[in-house]
Amino acid sequence: MKHIFKFILIFLLAMSSSFSKNFEPPKTKMIPVRDTLHNFIFTDFYRWLENKNDPEVLEWSKSQHNYTVQWIKGNYPIINGLHEEIQSYLDRDYQSAPFFKNGRVFFWAKKKGEQQNKLYTVINGKEKLIFDPMEFDKSGKSAPTFPALTEDASHAAIGLQSQGNEIYTYRIIDTKTGKVLSKPLENIDKWNWCKDERYAYITIRSREHIEKQLPLPTYLHKISDGNDFSKDVFLGAPKDAKDFFSIWDDDESDITFISEGDFYSNCLKIRKQGTLDQPQIIYSSKEFTAKPQVKHNKIFITTNDNAPNFKIMWTDISNPDYKNWKPFYDEKSDEIVDGCILTEQYVLVFYKKDIMRHCKVIDYSGKFVQDLNPPEFGDVAGGYYDKKTKKIYISLSTFVSQAKLYELSEDNLNNWKLIYQDKSPINTDNIESKLVFYKSKDGTNIPMFLCYRKDMALDGNNPTLLYGYGGFNISMGPSYLGTTASFINRGGVYAIACLRGGNEYGENWHRAGMLDKKQNGFDDFISAAEYLISEKYTNPQKLAIRGGSNGGLLIGAAVTQRPELFKAAVCGVPLLDMLRYHKFLIARYWIAEYGNAENEKDFKYIIRYSPYQNIKLGWNYPTMLVKAGENDARVDPLHAKKFVAALQNLPSQINPIMLYVDFESGHGSGQSTEQMIENIELEWQFIMGETGIR
Repeated sequence: MKHIFKFILIFLLAMSSSFSKNFEPPKTKMIPVRDTLHNFIFTDFYRWLENKNDPEVLEWSKSQHNYTVQWIKGNYPIINGLHEEIQSYLDRDYQSAPFFKNGRVFFWAKKKGEQQNKLYTVINGKEKLIFDPMEFDKSGKSAPTFPALTEDASHAAIGLQSQGNEIYTYRIIDTKTGKVLSKPLENIDKWNWCKDERYAYITIRSREHIEKQLPLPTYLHKISDGNDFSKDVFLGAPKDAKDFFSIWDDDESDITFISEGDFYSNCLKIRKQGTLDQPQIIYSSKEFTAKPQVKHNKIFITTNDNAPNFKIMWTDISNPDYKNWKPFYDEKSDEIVDGCILTEQYVLVFYKKDIMRHCKVIDYSGKFVQDLNPPEFGDVAGGYYDKKTKKIYISLSTFVSQAKLYELSEDNLNNWKLIYQDKSPINTDNIESKLVFYKSKDGTNIPMFLCYRKDMALDGNNPTLLYGYGGFNISMGPSYLGTTASFINRGGVYAIACLRGGNEYGENWHRAGMLDKKQNGFDDFISAAEYLISEKYTNPQKLAIRGGSNGGLLIGAAVTQRPELFKAAVCGVPLLDMLRYHKFLIARYWIAEYGNAENEKDFKYIIRYSPYQNIKLGWNYPTMLVKAGENDARVDPLHAKKFVAALQNLPSQINPIMLYVDFESGHGSGQSTEQMIENIELEWQFIMGETGIR
């Protein structure tokens, strides 16, 4: 027993804060609520913080937030030039890459001082503004969706969400004049035009749907009915809010596709466009997914059906049933198929190999034509095709330069014409990057990107920020550093760990980091930190970690499992109470990824890692900045609030645990330019201050 107390004392001293001023946040009362789950009795002292509509909770949240802002500004040094760098990058004259449909050109742009992007088109060589969010919300806190364009691109439906609440109000506009042609259509989550453009498929999502976890219904809406939904025809809805229902008209055939399922599996149906006929099931799985496209009277399906690295199959449009599907592009052991584009002459197959994304060209007989070889090194981040002009558009992405967009002709796939690159004011000339591999706890090789200054010394003393996500089949890859370059240019090392749970190596890689294997992703991240320390990039007093959403869960798990490895952590819009996460907002969607603690089998693995339930008495955790969006429709801010309250009231906690609540945004979306600058600067001030950058 003597040795245990000695360990705790040493641990507390080693992890103690260097702040001269005591951290004394607003007090949080403890009201015990006891639950019994699978014969385990749990006491939750902060259940009362789950009710964000309670005035007392709102007052507590504001007090905590205000104290956090004051503490950071009063205890961390002002970084010379940081504000100017962030402002010059985010508040400037900006124009996005163009996008094309039916020969028409569109792009987003904003001028210095404007709070939201505006939609423009090009007519007779002249740029024309056609949609300005500020016309509908002068505060600049309503952000637009990507426009749903009709087939001829003459009209668009565009939604606006207010303060990040992800509840959209749509308007139909004429894309040549910008004239608004409809009254506001409220509470629409998804919009797909029918091919005849007289109707649209609309999915409804209101605040009630979110708060009560109601399945989202989809309707056939007649455009001429305006905002009168009383005559809409109900088309379908999932039985459970954890599932999806979607419907769309194919633009190359007379097929309407219907897809129902969860995050990772679906049932695919078809029927003739313009009818309400009983749909025909052509594919159904509770384990795999199938995504169709049509060209030249053939259906091409990208699927992981008994192919964890994905493959492409095809069938004739007259014989669409699964039993008639034939191989088009077989699964490869060293490639991950990541989608395809159907052009007039070719199938462009996008795939990942050694983490990087590439593209190869296949003709419609299935014969390999060539690799698409970019004129410079970069990740093939995306691509699309304008069937009217027969032009192919490919974007390239790297860490040190903003994405470039190239145009290619089907008739000459080696003539890459650069048509767009944004010019960033941030200097990345002295930054380089590399891909390394390290061993995780179980011996699995894990890739990690490292970005650092060219004159970096491996002396174990570099300020370092480790980022991770590791979930939902989402890959990490090279993308422009943006304001992270400000950290690197001041001597920082930025590391991106490509964890199991993502899609770097296909569905097997994803499944190795989900459900009862979720701990693998946490082990991968912890092993990344150990690698950075052992290889002399940094040390525990210089190492900060950051993640958001599922990555916020990652940060919570890493901090509660191995607090001695980290100096500081930014835990953004996190899931932290994993016993109750599925009860709030749209989180039932994620049962397929995490499981459900009400199921005893799932409970047994969730309880082992759920950060909120794994806070240990006697431990002093790293300094943390825990961030939440009050209007978040995905992850309820209750997770951040309860976690912070529990740590602040932990008798052994010495280091500051801070709560930052953005009361005018949601899950990272919907912020004005001014809000983004303020939030990003405060976060970097925290990270740089904690890792020793002055």
